[in-house]
Amino acid sequence: MRFSADHLLPGSPADVVAVWLDPRFHETLDLPDLSRPEVVEASTTGTASLLRLRYEFTGHLDPVVRKLLGNRKLTWIQDLHFDMVMMRGRLTFAAEADAKRLHGDADVTLEPTGENETRRHITGELHVRIPVIGGSGEKRIVPGLVTRLDVEAVALAEALKGRG
Repeated sequence: MRFSADHLLPGSPADVVAVWLDPRFHETLDLPDLSRPEVVEASTTGTASLLRLRYEFTGHLDPVVRKLLGNRKLTWIQDLHFDMVMMRGRLTFAAEADAKRLHGDADVTLEPTGENETRRHITGELHVRIPVIGGSGEKRIVPGLVTRLDVEAVALAEALKGRG
């Protein structure tokens, strides 16, 4: 299922990505129904940066999903690969237990929209490959995913204001 989110953020694209790729920003970020992430990797090689985070879902799970998980927790890895020159990147996420069943990806762009303001545009797809509940699962998950992107954007804007 496709999703998208747009956010106007105070600061240049370079300022926005500097905060967004900072592991400390994520380690203090409270998102709905998620644990604070474990930073798995934060690296830069040349102009390419990677931030890899591990999240655990802490919200209510549908009984069918709970049954599929058994005693396992629902955790996933989220990667943000970002080109610091092009101000474009790729956001990917996949369940740790079975990445083929729950995964997604999105293209990310940061564009200056005026003096000291940046538009963050994210567009992607979420896939739930579980017989019977796949499509309905996507429809239930995507609104929460977009809400978390919105909450992240508010926190990102506050962090950017705090830097100035």
